[in-house]
Amino acid sequence: MPDGGIDHLPGDYGPPIVGHTFTALRDPRAFGRKMYAQYGPIYRTFQFGRKQVALVGADANELVLFDRSKTFSSEQGWGPVLNLLFPRGLMLMDFDHHRADRKALSVAFKPGPMRHYAESLSEGIALRVKDWTGKKFAFYPEVKKLTLDLAATSFLGIPWGPEADKINTAFVDMVQASVGAVRSPLPFTKMGRGVAGRKYLVDYFTPQVRERREKQGPDMFSQFCRATHDDGSLLTEDEVVDHMNFLMMAAHDTITSSASSLVLLLAQNPDWQEKLRAECLAVAPNGQLKFDDLGKLELTEMAFKESLRLIPPVPSTPRRAVKDFEFMGYKVPAGTAVGISAGAVHKMEEHWPDPDKFDPMRFTPELVRERHKFAWVPFGGGAHMCLGLHFAYMQIKILMHEILTTNRIVVEEGYDPDFQFWPIPQPKDGLKVYFEPLA
Repeated sequence: MPDGGIDHLPGDYGPPIVGHTFTALRDPRAFGRKMYAQYGPIYRTFQFGRKQVALVGADANELVLFDRSKTFSSEQGWGPVLNLLFPRGLMLMDFDHHRADRKALSVAFKPGPMRHYAESLSEGIALRVKDWTGKKFAFYPEVKKLTLDLAATSFLGIPWGPEADKINTAFVDMVQASVGAVRSPLPFTKMGRGVAGRKYLVDYFTPQVRERREKQGPDMFSQFCRATHDDGSLLTEDEVVDHMNFLMMAAHDTITSSASSLVLLLAQNPDWQEKLRAECLAVAPNGQLKFDDLGKLELTEMAFKESLRLIPPVPSTPRRAVKDFEFMGYKVPAGTAVGISAGAVHKMEEHWPDPDKFDPMRFTPELVRERHKFAWVPFGGGAHMCLGLHFAYMQIKILMHEILTTNRIVVEEGYDPDFQFWPIPQPKDGLKVYFEPLA
């Protein structure tokens, strides 16, 4: 894009060289509110070494996510952050290529495989919650370990142990590298460890693809290995490995963040915690939640949706315009880096009265029908709607059922931990909770 291509837009670039980078990193939500209040729903800024345009609001979300005219590239938006580590993942694909691979991979999220995943999740979650019962501990790092271990069993079909630990370490190194300050894989840097982690996983996954195609296993990796395009052709080995790497990364970090947010909000709102506990006990009072009962946890799902509104696990979404477009009367040229913000629209009073209040009743079917369809976008939208969103609902429901039917989540009075909101929200102190056993 020629320099100055967006200078006609409202906004400012901040101080020379660094622009608004450090201001946005320090408190991205406060920075976004300030810019929106000053400049409105479209503004230009300079962050992370490039000029970019923020589009704010439900209409902006619809324009970018629904993308009727195929104007916004997800591949070019996420690429600068993820290409070295998660190349050719589903989120780093556009248009026809994305649609074809998404359709092929969707076989892994049909009812049969999901039923198998539910069994693996239930067993693993029950064991870990038993370990947490009666303890004061930092929830975030513990649930992060749990989600990694669950990924090994339900995604890969391997037991917990040394093999799973090596895989988990490689994934953690890759995720940390994706937001490292040094973007070259130099020795002793996060990016260096991340690229080494990717090599380990490629070397681990690739030889297994042919073997798993023959064994017909029920785990997600085996489902991907057998996935086919419309013409009946299998995904290549490289495609299977790249998709597996990306989806495991996308699943475990967002679930960790989402579970932590919901646990905190239920501890801070004990009346709602009791309502969810009563529902969980009514649906499955004597042990593990069955797959066929997941849909009955309606209040639990509404509470989860409300926690995703208040603390979305992916607060902002980058794209790059591949065509000129207009928004709010302003013309924006092709080549512009564009971003939308779930975190911003989820707090807009025109959609969410008293937006800082935790109120799961916002998600009754009647209120959902009345609301702008793109006012709530924690899973994205349009063609790039999260492929694993039903897996996320399932995992959270099983986790909440196991916790709430055996424990009361307790925090100190007035406890309100600071969050690191970028790139994925997490409580800075790890989220200090006490799991008080139910009498």
